[in-house]
Amino acid sequence: MNLFVGILGVVVIAAAVALGGIKSVGNNKLKKMFEKKKVTEEEYRRKNKRYVGNVIGVIFGVSLFILSFSFVIIPTGYSGVKTTFGQVSQNTMPNGFNFKLPFVQKVEKVNNKQQDIIFSKNKVSSETSERNTVIFSGITVTYQINPEKSAWIFANVSDYENNLVSESLVASAIKTSSKLLTPTDVTNRSILEPKAQENIQKSLDEKYGAGVIQVNKVVINGAEFDKEYDDKIAKKQQAQMDYEKQQIENKKNIEKAEADAKVKSAGAGRSRRR
Repeated sequence: MNLFVGILGVVVIAAAVALGGIKSVGNNKLKKMFEKKKVTEEEYRRKNKRYVGNVIGVIFGVSLFILSFSFVIIPTGYSGVKTTFGQVSQNTMPNGFNFKLPFVQKVEKVNNKQQDIIFSKNKVSSETSERNTVIFSGITVTYQINPEKSAWIFANVSDYENNLVSESLVASAIKTSSKLLTPTDVTNRSILEPKAQENIQKSLDEKYGAGVIQVNKVVINGAEFDKEYDDKIAKKQQAQMDYEKQQIENKKNIEKAEADAKVKSAGAGRSRRR
């Protein structure tokens, strides 16, 4: 929109100047003809063209050009932050049509839609409540900036688009969460993810203040224990299987012994009757 209005202003100025130039050439020719008395004074005055329309056209074109720097349209899902000579305004501009001072003020757009920050490269190493090492991967945090706090964030958070929800903050919150959970619960996403979301929200509130950033969802795709724990679990499972197998064998042996005892008892009874 701004570009269109600016180009329109330049076109109007160019057209007004071009038409003025054409008029000037015609007037010069007419003047020479008048000096040579090829036209009468009355005819000269009648045909001599004025530049009022051209001046108005130039003024209108300049006005359009300046107007193109005098407004900004903030799209839906965004808010605007106005700066005057680098000084950030405390008031956030809503989406829609907004005026600003041309050439003096600038407006930066802040995204207030849901945004995903994905930590795909680095993994988070932590512990469970039983001090078992667990490694988390595939972490995604979905968050949203409060539109009313856009100006504050722009003024106070350096490179906010990359640093607002930092990897170190998320990792620390996930570590805090895992240390409260058992090995069984820490691999249960329905338990782990809400706990991580709660602690990330708490950390962001402590850093920026309540109501600045809203954490909508946390996804943790992978939670793996270290090899030592896996070996320990495997041995425990094998021991359990061996125990259950031995219990079955013992039960069979007892049942066989009881059956043999009954047979022997029945045989002894028949011998007495004879």
